Amino acid sequence: MNIYLHVEVAIRELDSKLLLAVLAASKGHQVILSSMGEIKNGIKTGVLSPGIFHTKSLTPSRAKIDTHQKLLDKGFVVTSIDEEGGFINDNLNEFAKTRFSEKSMHQVSAVFGWGKDIEILKDNYPKNSSKFYKTGSPRIDLNKPLLKDYWLKPKKMPNKPFLLVASNFSCTYHKPFCEYIRRIRTAGYFDRDPELFKLPFQRMSEEYLLLYAFIDAIKKLAHNNNDYDIVLRPHPREAPEPWKIYLEGVRNVHIIKEDAIMPWIKNAFALLHNSCSTAVEAAVAGTPVISYAPIKRQYLQKDFANKFGSYIENYEDLLENTNLLFKNNQSKDNNLKVDKSYETLSQRIFIDKDELSADKIIKVWESLDDKNLSKSNNWTKFYWLLKILNLKRVLSKIVTKLFPNKSKIINDNENEKLLPLDESDVCARVSRFQHILGIEKKLECKLLSNKTILIRPY
Repeated sequence: MNIYLHVEVAIRELDSKLLLAVLAASKGHQVILSSMGEIKNGIKTGVLSPGIFHTKSLTPSRAKIDTHQKLLDKGFVVTSIDEEGGFINDNLNEFAKTRFSEKSMHQVSAVFGWGKDIEILKDNYPKNSSKFYKTGSPRIDLNKPLLKDYWLKPKKMPNKPFLLVASNFSCTYHKPFCEYIRRIRTAGYFDRDPELFKLPFQRMSEEYLLLYAFIDAIKKLAHNNNDYDIVLRPHPREAPEPWKIYLEGVRNVHIIKEDAIMPWIKNAFALLHNSCSTAVEAAVAGTPVISYAPIKRQYLQKDFANKFGSYIENYEDLLENTNLLFKNNQSKDNNLKVDKSYETLSQRIFIDKDELSADKIIKVWESLDDKNLSKSNNWTKFYWLLKILNLKRVLSKIVTKLFPNKSKIINDNENEKLLPLDESDVCARVSRFQHILGIEKKLECKLLSNKTILIRPY
C-alpha cells in the first residue's frame, strides 16, 4: 500500500520516520517521506493515489482539520503520533484537550502513543477508544541497544569531552511576538477558551528569565574550567544566530545545530536542560541528565522531563554536579541505576524490549489496508510536479527580492522546518538500517526533490 509520512522537523523526526519507511518498504509497501506542502500538492493534483497519511500531530487547528477532511474525501486514511507533547507535559489531561478534539478524533483512524498518554486519551475520548494504540515511539526505538550502531559520530564533535546543553526556549524563535499571537489566533487557538489569550504572555515572561539564567550559567561554567567544552544545541525551531550573540566571546562553547540530537547525546558526558524532551532520549540512552531549574515555571508546566537525573536549582550546585560527572565519567549503565531514570521513564513511556514500536505501528497500518490504498502511483509525474513547484518557489523568491513591496507571485505555504535533504546522506542511513536489522530485500532510495524521499521495494 501507499504510505505518506509527514516530516515536519528533520533533525527531530527524520531518522525515526526513515526507520518506519525501511521496515514498511521491506514488507512490500511504497513510502513517501516529505513536507506537508509537497504531499498536499501531490494529492491536490491527483498525482498521488490514496494511502495511509501519517502526521505528526492532531492539533485541532482550522487548517489541519480542513486538510484532513480533504484527504478523507479522496479516500485516504489518517493516522498520527504526537511528536511533541504527550511525553513531556505534566498535565496529560491538558495535553489531551489542547492537542486533540472530538472533531480531529472523528477524522483519524489510529492514534499511536508513547505510553501513559494513550490511557489519558481513552479517558477523554471514550467514543474513540478503539482508535488508540499504545505502541511506544519509533524515536525511542533509536535509543534501544538493537540500533546502537546506527548513529555515527558528529563531524564537528569537539576534541575535548563536552557537556551538551539542549535549548528549549520558545522565546528565541517567535519573531516578533505579535506575529506568534497572530498565527495562533488564526489557527483557532483562542477559540477553545478566550482566557488562553493571556497565557502566551505569562509563559514568555518566564521563558526570558530562564533563558537569561541559562546564558549566565553557561558563561560561568565555561569560565571555571579548561578541561571540557560546552556544546549548545539550539532547539529545532531555533536559529543559531541568537545564541551566537548571547554567548559572543565565551571560550570553549560550540553552537552546533547540525546532525540529529542522538549522536550528541551518546557522546556527551552529561546533558544539561530544562523541560526538554531530549532528557527522555538521554535517559533511554543512559547519558547522565542535569535538570537546571533556577526559575520556577508557573505557567509553562512541562516538568516531566525534569524528573530525570539531578534536579538543580542554583548555579553553585550546578557547578559541583557538572564537575563531579566530568571527573567520575560515570558509565551510562551505572547512571541509570543511580538516578533511577529508567524507573521514572517507565511510568510514562512504553518500551517493549522484544519488538520495535515501528513494527507495531506498521501492523496497525496493515490492518487498515484495503484495495483502495494500494493503487499504484506515477512517480515520474510526481517527480516533475515537484520540479515545477520548486521552480515556482525560486521565481517567487527572486521577484520578492527584486520587488520587496509587491506581493509574491506564488502563495507559497511550504514549511521551512524541513531543510533541504541530501540523497547520499539519506540513502546511507537507509543502508545502515537495512544492515543492522538484517533486511535482505532490495530497496530503492531516491530523492524526488530536496524535501521528498521515496523508499520502496525493487
